[in-house]
Amino acid sequence: MAGLGSDPPFLSVSVTEPVKMGTGMQAYISYRVSTKTNIQDFRETEKIVIRRFSDFVWLHERLMECYKGAIVPSLPGKNAVEKFRFTAEFIEVRRKALDVFLNRVTAHPELRKSVDFKNFLEADEDIWAIEKTRSTEGSVFMKKPMDFMQMLKDAGTRVSDAVMRKEKVVEEIDPEYEKLKHYILELEDHLAEAQRHAMRLVKRQRESGKVLADFGKAIQLLSQCESGSLKQALADIGDRADELSAIQQKQGLELLLQFEEPLKEYVGIVQYIKVVMADRAQAYREHQEHFEAYSLKKLSLEKQKLLRPDKAVDMEADLQLSKSQCDEAQARYRRLVNLMNQDMLRFQEGKTLDLGLVLQNFARAQAQLSMSTADTWGTLLPELSSPSMAKEGNAYT
Repeated sequence: MAGLGSDPPFLSVSVTEPVKMGTGMQAYISYRVSTKTNIQDFRETEKIVIRRFSDFVWLHERLMECYKGAIVPSLPGKNAVEKFRFTAEFIEVRRKALDVFLNRVTAHPELRKSVDFKNFLEADEDIWAIEKTRSTEGSVFMKKPMDFMQMLKDAGTRVSDAVMRKEKVVEEIDPEYEKLKHYILELEDHLAEAQRHAMRLVKRQRESGKVLADFGKAIQLLSQCESGSLKQALADIGDRADELSAIQQKQGLELLLQFEEPLKEYVGIVQYIKVVMADRAQAYREHQEHFEAYSLKKLSLEKQKLLRPDKAVDMEADLQLSKSQCDEAQARYRRLVNLMNQDMLRFQEGKTLDLGLVLQNFARAQAQLSMSTADTWGTLLPELSSPSMAKEGNAYT
C-alpha cells in the first residue's frame, strides 16, 4: 500500500462519539470510526463510518481466522451487567479499548493489509452489511459468542496440556520454543494476578473518595450546630473533604483507564498468544501426518516397482498428490511460525514500553494524590492552631 506523491504512507484511525441506540434488550452503542490516510488502496483520504461493538467482534474474528500465527490485539470483554446499564464510565472504558484495538491493528505490518479491515474502515452501512454476510459464509466463526470463548478456553487448555505433557501428541522439538511456552503460561498467571490487585486498588481509591464525601457532609452538618471559629473550621474541613473526594474520584477513573485496563488488555493478548501456539501445534501435527503418509506411499511405490511395475504408474500420481499436500502443509507451518516469531518480538518490545508507561502513570498518580492531600489539609493547619480557636476553646472551660 503506497502513499501518494513523496509523502510517507500513513493511516490514522480513531473511535469517538459513542451514542446509545435503541431501548431495552435491543439497546446498543454506536461509535464513530474516523480514518485519515494517504494510502492509495483506500478510496478516500478521509472517511467516517458508524460501527457497533458486534462489528468490532466480527473484525477481530476474521483477523484471527485469516492470519494464523499473528497475535491479534484483544477486544474488551463482554459485561452482561454493564451492557444493560450503559453507564457513562462503561461506555468510555469500552470506547477507549476499541480505539486501542484499531490502532494496534493499524500498527501491525500484516493485519493492516486485511481487506476486511479496509472494509471495516470505509464501507458504508449497506455495503458493510453485505460484506459481513459474504465474508462470514462458511467461516468457522459463525458461532455464538459463548462458542468462541469456549474455543479460546480449549486452545489454552491444549497449550497447557502440551507444555505439561498431559497428553501424548506429536510435538516439535525446539528448546527455545519450550521456554517460550513456559514463559507465556507464567506471564498469564502473573499478569492476571497483577490485574486483579490493580482492580482492588482502583476500587479502594474510589471507596475512599466516597467515604471522604460522606465525611464532608457529616462535618458540614456538625458545623451548623456550632458558632464562631469552630463553626468556620468545621465548615472548612467539610469543604476540603469534598475537594479531596472529587480528586480521588477523578483519579480513580484515570487509574482505571491508565492502570487497570492496560493490564487487562495484556491478559487478553496473552490469551490470544495461546491460541496462536495451539494453531502452531496443529499446523505442525498436520505437516507431520502428511509427511508420514507421503513417506509410506513412497515406500509402497518402491516395493511396487519391484513386484508389479504395471501398477506403479497409478501409485505415482497418488504419491505426487501426497507430496503436494505435504509441501503445502509444511509451507503453512513455516508461514505461521515466521509470523508468530515476528509478532512475539513486537509483543515483547511493545509490552516493555506499554507496561513501563503504565507503571509510570501509576506512580505519578499516587504522587499527585499524596501532594494534593497534603496541600489540601495543610492549608487548614494555621486556622486550626490560631489564637482565636484557642480563646474560644478556653471560654468553655
